[in-house]
Amino acid sequence: MIKTSENKIYFTYHFTFSDDSVKTIKAIVNKETLSIIEPQNIYFPVWAKLKNFKCPHCPLNEQEHEYCPLALNLQTILSEFNDKNSFEIVEVMVETPERNYHKKTSLQQGVSSLLGVLMVTSGCPVMGKLKPLLYFHLPFASIHETEVRALSLYLLAQYVKMIKGQEPDWEMNKLKKIYEDVRTLNHHVSKKIVNLSERDANINSLIILNNFAEFVTIILDEKTIEEIEFYLKEFF
Repeated sequence: MIKTSENKIYFTYHFTFSDDSVKTIKAIVNKETLSIIEPQNIYFPVWAKLKNFKCPHCPLNEQEHEYCPLALNLQTILSEFNDKNSFEIVEVMVETPERNYHKKTSLQQGVSSLLGVLMVTSGCPVMGKLKPLLYFHLPFASIHETEVRALSLYLLAQYVKMIKGQEPDWEMNKLKKIYEDVRTLNHHVSKKIVNLSERDANINSLIILNNFAEFVTIILDEKTIEEIEFYLKEFF
């Protein structure tokens, strides 16, 4: 079932639990800006105010932004899953514009995939740097899949910049900075949520995202090209 329209992208997550209960969360994103349209904020809690939730490297001005956009978009997850165990096995079906995905996995992995959409599209300027990956969103992606997608798209962007006469970043220094900022954000948000969650589903999901950010940073720091070379040898 394809869920798309002229100016919207639909990401629908269905979580089926062992008691056959189902939770469905639909993220509707503007196709051009990759900004979240739905779920809409139901209420504006005090904990989500920018002065209470702000990351140490957040560029947003508290005078212009009363609430942290990322915190507001975490409300759905907190309200739906804060009483669940992160290691509970669930059936997750994800509807995306191109195809559907299905996996029997832990709740934390399913929620992590959903968070990857909500966080990037929330309006957070730090997570927004990863918007190009959303056009090619891959639910339940492995570490290697995430790594290859990030590096490939970034290097493709540098090639386009070169063709247009701009200065490319072949050393990927800017990408390294992006993922360092994401790692800092995930650490900060995890600490904030630990005080809000009744149990650990949300925190563990963020830890998974943080592991992805740390892994790509390590790859860039240590330049372990040999690890990627196996996939590319036919191009040489």
